[in-house]
Amino acid sequence: MLNHPVGVIFDWDGVIIDSHNQHELSWQRLANEHEKNLPNNFFKETFGMRNESIIPKFFNNWIDTKDDTQIKILADRKEEIYREIITQNGIAPLKGVKELLTSLKSQNIRCSIGSSTPRKNIKTVINIIGLSNYFDAITAAEDVSNGKPDPEVFLKASKKIGIAPENCIVFEDAHVGIQAALAAEMKVIAVATTHKIDRLGKAHRAVESLEKVKIGELYKLFE
Repeated sequence: MLNHPVGVIFDWDGVIIDSHNQHELSWQRLANEHEKNLPNNFFKETFGMRNESIIPKFFNNWIDTKDDTQIKILADRKEEIYREIITQNGIAPLKGVKELLTSLKSQNIRCSIGSSTPRKNIKTVINIIGLSNYFDAITAAEDVSNGKPDPEVFLKASKKIGIAPENCIVFEDAHVGIQAALAAEMKVIAVATTHKIDRLGKAHRAVESLEKVKIGELYKLFE
């Protein structure tokens, strides 16, 4: 048994839920509202990035990307569309999520969300999927100044649950998130939701889904 407490931090999209299609549709509807076309491979290139990073890079033909107010208006509208889609169509947690969270709770392991997703999005979905009682804290887009691969979001998430970074395990699906967790000196388990499992070698462990994760295996990461 370990002589220190362990904390678990979950990325949101691609780990707790897979809303890839809903996000892609929300960007497309935003483009339609502005009578614009999205760049080729847009969603693949921007996955895991914050809107405040995406918009200045890709939408300089839509708005003045030096104007923070215009960037915020566009970013907020995109997320509003996303929430409309989720509320209308519903969503379910990924396989193994509830079972793992139940096991962690039974062991009194503190859990947090650490995501570049806006807080409103997380709260909208968490109520739909019924998992609000499993998380001790939420660290979202509004809590950080620097997006992944900067480790800020995970460092703040660990602080909120009172567990030292080196004693935290992060579940991630995106390369920028894996980099952020490693930069925070945390253990990383990659989930092959977004990328094939053989492309997730930088993580300490990679799994096809959270169904494959057992509590005892989490402790072994610290041996």
